[in-house]
Amino acid sequence: MTGPTTLDRHRLARWRNAIIAGFGIGGITISAWGTRLPAITAELDASTGEIGTVLAFVTVGSIGGLLAATPVAHRVGPRRGISGAILVVAVAMAVLAAGIALRAVPLLAVAFAIAGFGIGLMDVLLNVEGSAVERAAARTLMPLMHAAWSVGVAVGSGIGAACAALAITPATQFAGEAALIAIAALLVLRALPDHPAPVDDAPPRPPAAAIRSWLRGWLDVRLLLIGLVMLGVELGEGSANNWLTLGVQREHGQSAAVAALFFTAFALGEATTRIAAGPAIDRIGRVLAVRITTAIGVVGLLLFILGGSPWLVLLGVLLWSVGVSMGFPLGMSAAAEGGGPDPAARVSVVASIGYFANLAGPPAVGILADGVGLLPSFWLLVVFLLAAFAAAGSLAGPSRGATATLPTDGRSAP
Repeated sequence: MTGPTTLDRHRLARWRNAIIAGFGIGGITISAWGTRLPAITAELDASTGEIGTVLAFVTVGSIGGLLAATPVAHRVGPRRGISGAILVVAVAMAVLAAGIALRAVPLLAVAFAIAGFGIGLMDVLLNVEGSAVERAAARTLMPLMHAAWSVGVAVGSGIGAACAALAITPATQFAGEAALIAIAALLVLRALPDHPAPVDDAPPRPPAAAIRSWLRGWLDVRLLLIGLVMLGVELGEGSANNWLTLGVQREHGQSAAVAALFFTAFALGEATTRIAAGPAIDRIGRVLAVRITTAIGVVGLLLFILGGSPWLVLLGVLLWSVGVSMGFPLGMSAAAEGGGPDPAARVSVVASIGYFANLAGPPAVGILADGVGLLPSFWLLVVFLLAAFAAAGSLAGPSRGATATLPTDGRSAP
């Protein structure tokens, strides 16, 4: 096939960059409150248990967002759906600022539920559009897009740390971020092409039909196998986010500062792999890419569990980060490209499995660690990474060149 024209390349670049920006906004949002929790707790005079309870509403909201993604995609299309989800996140940040200013813990719970809903909805729709961009570009872009989420997490944490250092209150920080996120939603709306979600010019289906399509996805063996890949890598990533520093400090005898640096190395390793991996994946394919990275991750976990030298442990951390870097973005891409007219429903199914692993897996590791110790509990991560390796064949998909098209954009040029 011939390559896209210069105009097409320009439109494709705007489309891709809008999706990258959306992922970055998601990462910034999900990390916005983490560095401010001590200040939030102090301002509200709340207990750790109360803060933990309101944070749980992020999970509740995200489940709602995952469930809503399919009917939203059919009702308004991905362009308005993504921009609307970003606006929901902006509203959540504004409500969060109000809850802190008013010292109203129940309002915080509402804010976190809204934030979770917006992030879950945005995540599914961004991945559906990201897969469409990949097909139009005829090359792998999803890992790069997910790297923007990782970078956004780092940026969001940095903003929180800077505001804390400058004695800017959490309410002021979140109000300012709400305004900036709302502006970003409008910019993303202008950059995304206006193409409908339903195929073959079919009329939008009622929400109940879209939800039934989502439920049928749970009977699709290929989707469940893709979900197994995502279960393995997300369990590994979520456990690193929660337990890596403790393992370095308590089990390998390093200081808290060194443990923090090891986690920074993990985050940089994952982001760097995602940024650089696209051309290699185009050459070797998704299946081999996931098998290579998960095998590397198994070696990294073995070094982390068994290594005595700090340098071996650090090498293990870096290999571990590579091992969990590819399964989620490539799994999302594979799910969106599967057969049938409902990419949002398919993505929502595998995203639900990934979210479950990331949220429920670390507590399971903690429970296991109470009985056998922290490092021995990481053998569970090894087992699930091996399962991801075995299930990687489910990520096989059509040739990129076979489906590379640009959507029709009915809007006037901006």
